[in-house]
Amino acid sequence: MTFTRDHLQRLAQGRILVVGDVMLDHFIWGHVRRISPEAPVPIVEVTREEFYPGGAANVARNISPFSPNTHLMGRVGKDMAADKLRSLLIEDKVDPAPLLVHETLPTISKARVSARQQQIVRVDREKLLPLTDDELIEVEQRLRELAPNLDAIILEDYGKGFMTEKLMQVVAKIAAEHKLIVTVDPSPRNPLPWAGVSLVKPNRLEAFAAAGLEDHLLSESPLENNELLEVGRVLLAKWNVASVLVTLGEQGMMLFERGQPPHHIPTRAREVFDVSGAGDTAIALLTLALASGHSLREAAEISNHASGIVVGKLGTATLTPDELLAAFSSK
Repeated sequence: MTFTRDHLQRLAQGRILVVGDVMLDHFIWGHVRRISPEAPVPIVEVTREEFYPGGAANVARNISPFSPNTHLMGRVGKDMAADKLRSLLIEDKVDPAPLLVHETLPTISKARVSARQQQIVRVDREKLLPLTDDELIEVEQRLRELAPNLDAIILEDYGKGFMTEKLMQVVAKIAAEHKLIVTVDPSPRNPLPWAGVSLVKPNRLEAFAAAGLEDHLLSESPLENNELLEVGRVLLAKWNVASVLVTLGEQGMMLFERGQPPHHIPTRAREVFDVSGAGDTAIALLTLALASGHSLREAAEISNHASGIVVGKLGTATLTPDELLAAFSSK
């Protein structure tokens, strides 16, 4: 497909709410010159540190450069991490107003300490607790307030407790009432019935796990890989959805649609430095493209180009509209 500034203007009209497990990513870089006298561990002399929205917040952060109408719903604590996350979201032009605040749970955060481009340790702060009935009522109220001004909802599940079957049912009900697109990035640690959503986007590992099949990593191309084709057939039936998009890393994406032959989209990545966050970019641009009136195959193509850009960057990266335009023009 061709992609021009007119397409970017269409994307800017999309109004998206991201719902899911929000986190704060903390990156610490430094040098190691000696071992601690207190224990056999390296001493990291910090030279730089940065904070980024993580989890579902990173999905919203991927949308906001393209659309000014990006909202985020999840759960944070009453702590400094929540304050930092809100300030980052506002800086990235993401609306944090729908976030729920829990009185005792900490904001989920992940601190990664690296030296000489090698991660030494990761420190997680999290306490997993399913969404309570009172929180579900609050979610429903906020969804009903937002729904008239939305085109699509992304359900971003990292298995941290916010995404539950009851929440999914509430989202599906409100989305049906307002004719909203609903896409899902699932977690294998939290298998949920996804009937009522528009599309589910697992990666290869998640897709095989959800289908209950073993991936023998066959050398055939995706359209000739009978194991992968069976995964698509199984998941369309198991989840009772109209379409499933499986991201395949260096092999691109495979789109399975009910009543249509499978469609393979080859990768657009030129170099791969870091695959972290590529799935967030994929679901973000896919949903935004669908919300702005693109066909499913066009949206998958846009998503594929966007993912091909971010895997060529280090860290939790996003892309700009100009980078997406350049990716299409360089085909």
